[in-house]
Formats: sequence, C-alpha cells, structure tokens
Amino acid sequence: QRKPCAITTALARPKLARHRSRVLRSATFSPLAHRAFALILAGALVANFGNQIQAVGAAWLLTENGAPADVIALAQTATNLPIMLLALPAGAWADMFDRRGIMLAALAAMLVLSLALAALDLTGHTPAAAIIGLTALLACGIACFSPAMAGSIGGVVPRSELAAAVALNIVGFNLARSLGPAIGGGIVALGGAASAFIVNALSYVVAIALFWRWRGLPATDRAARRPLVGVIAEGLRYAAGSAPIRTIMLRAVTFTMAGAAAWALMPLVSAELLNEGSAVYGLLLGALGFGAVIGAATSTEFRRRFSAEAIIRTAGVTYGLACLLVALQPGLPAMLLLLVVAGAGWVQALSGFSVAGQLWSPRELVGRITAMVSSLTFGGIALGSWLWGHFAERHGVDGALLASGAAMIVLPLIGLVFRMPAHEAPAQQA
Repeated sequence: QRKPCAITTALARPKLARHRSRVLRSATFSPLAHRAFALILAGALVANFGNQIQAVGAAWLLTENGAPADVIALAQTATNLPIMLLALPAGAWADMFDRRGIMLAALAAMLVLSLALAALDLTGHTPAAAIIGLTALLACGIACFSPAMAGSIGGVVPRSELAAAVALNIVGFNLARSLGPAIGGGIVALGGAASAFIVNALSYVVAIALFWRWRGLPATDRAARRPLVGVIAEGLRYAAGSAPIRTIMLRAVTFTMAGAAAWALMPLVSAELLNEGSAVYGLLLGALGFGAVIGAATSTEFRRRFSAEAIIRTAGVTYGLACLLVALQPGLPAMLLLLVVAGAGWVQALSGFSVAGQLWSPRELVGRITAMVSSLTFGGIALGSWLWGHFAERHGVDGALLASGAAMIVLPLIGLVFRMPAHEAPAQQA
C-alpha cells in the first residue's frame, strides 16, 4: 500500500488543525442551540452581573466607613456562608419542586433586599452590621437560586453536552466576575454605593423577565414530593457512600479555604498596598474575573488533554505563585497581570469540582449532590475569608497573601492520598 508523501501530509496538517478547532468550538457552544438553556444562561448572567456590582458596593462601603480588616473580610463570609448553610435544603427543594418557580422567587426576594440596601445608604444609615446582614440575606437568595439553576441544566441539554453546558455557565459567571467588579467600581466612584445597589436591583428585574419566558421542566423530571428531611438524608447517604463524591467535596473545601485571602482582602490591597480607591479595587477584582473567564473558557480543552488531578494540582500551584508575587507589591500593572493568571487557575479548579459533581451524580440526586459540592466550595471561601481577615489584622494584608499563596503551593500534596476521580463517571452512575 502506497504511503502518502511528506509534502501532502504537511499540507494536510493545517486543514486538520482548523477542522479540530472548529469541532472544539462547536462542542463548547453547542448547548446554546437549546433555547431553554440559552434563556437560563442569559438570566443567570444578568443576575450574576448585578451580584458582582452589589458586592463591590458593599465591600467598598465598609472600607470607606473605616471598618477593620476582619470586618471587611466578613463581607465575603456573609456572601458565602449562607450558601453553605442552605445548600442541603436548597438542593432538596431543587429536586422536589418547580425549579423555575424557585429561581423566580429567589430573584424577587433579592430585588427587595437590594432596594433596602440602597435606601439605607441614601438615608445615611449604614452600620457595618446592617450591610453585612443584608448581604447575608442576599446570599440566602443566591443559595436557593443556584441549585435550582444547576439542576435545570441537565434537564435541558443532552448528557453528551452536559460538561460543555456546565462550562458555559461557569464562563458566564466569571464573565460577570470579570466585568462586573470593574463596572461596579466605576459606578461606586461616580454615584456611590447606593447606585451599585440600584443597578443590582435592575439586573434582577431583567433576570426575572428572562426566566419568565422559560416554561420550566416537566413534572416527571422532578423528585416525588416527600418530607424534606428524608430527601436531604437520601442525598447525604449517597454522598457518604460514594468515594468519588467525598473526594470532590474534600478537595473543593480545602482549595477554597486556602485560597480565599485574595478575594476577601482585595479592598485592602487597593486601599492599603496601593493607596487607591474603589475604581482600582474594581480593576483588581476585574483582573481576577478576567482570568477566571479565560480559565472557564479553556476548561473543556484542558479536560480533553489532562486528568482531573493534573488540572487541580497545576491550578493550585499557579494560583499560589500569583498570590505570592502580588504580596511583594510589584506595582499595579504587574498586579493586574498576576491576578489574571490567578483567576485562570482558580476557575480551572472550581470548574473541575462543579463538573465532577454533576457527572458523578445520578440524575435524580443531581440537585442535592451539586448543592453539597457548592456548599463546601462556598463554605471554604466563607471560613477562609474569616480566618484570613483575622490573620491580616495581626500580620498585614501582604502577610496574609504570602501565607495563602504558600498554602496553595503545598496543598496539591493532598492529591497523593485523595486523588480526583476521572472526568466521566461509569455508565451505571448516570
């Protein structure tokens, strides 16, 4: 049989590379062909934009009022702790009831709370307890919204497109995390924190309109109506008996707890390390978010090439090195570049935890299992933020970033004992 000549093979390579690139792009964006998924993604994107803008307003209002580092870090705790505490019941509700109805109710409640924050700021009554308390209540709405959103994805796209759909959802979240803080910093600089809260409220109005257009999933896709405690217990029993799920949750909580310092202390990086205001704070968070978009957008290709363990290890070391270098205060341009790298590593890992939780969950339990993974992910951020805030009070913001970065570099050693499961669960698991 005649072999192809070297010239023909060389000419064919660029065509094969272009074809492979088109296939990868098609696989990445194919879930958008499903109208229901496109509506869900658009609604979540708008709501997440508002959440990021509101978070900038709340954190900067605390900073502007002269709150200490541990109180400012509590804003991150207030944002993430309710998500951890409510994850199990919220995941059970997502499997028991109409997910569209849950999302609409959560958005309506968050709309009211955003307007309450704006009213407090406009009247000049902004004690730290009120800001943190209302931020925590907003997080309760997010805690109810997120499992219903995550559980809906598997019902509106084929299983073969589930990983791409989850990755697109993470891309959307981190697109909001990238642009939202930068926009929020500008809004706060121009109109104060109240304007950020009002913009957040408007984002919920748009999100409600988008989810209203989606008809929701048929009743057959939802769990039978049973007592809440029994539904939660069923999810807990499955997670306790599944070694892959236990490993995913352990790796998620340790990763986010060790790495929470950069997210929690970013207002103080701007105010103390750079002597800048809310606009630069927004840019710093925007750089983290932009890197997160890059990490989420490339996660599908990384999953094709590398094992889950290799991705998590590399992401942790990359993030840790970037935090160490930021702590050395190399100047704003270098910090922005380092934070882009850090954000990419952060989301490569969080994307891995989220997708693994979805793919290793039976469909009838997906709301509860993904809620548990989310609970420990955000619980790690909440607890880590509180701990790093106290550490910064004693050792300075740069000291906290140095310690967090070092912890992230050492943390991948845990994979020698608790190795991340393969990308795809066995067929009987689905």
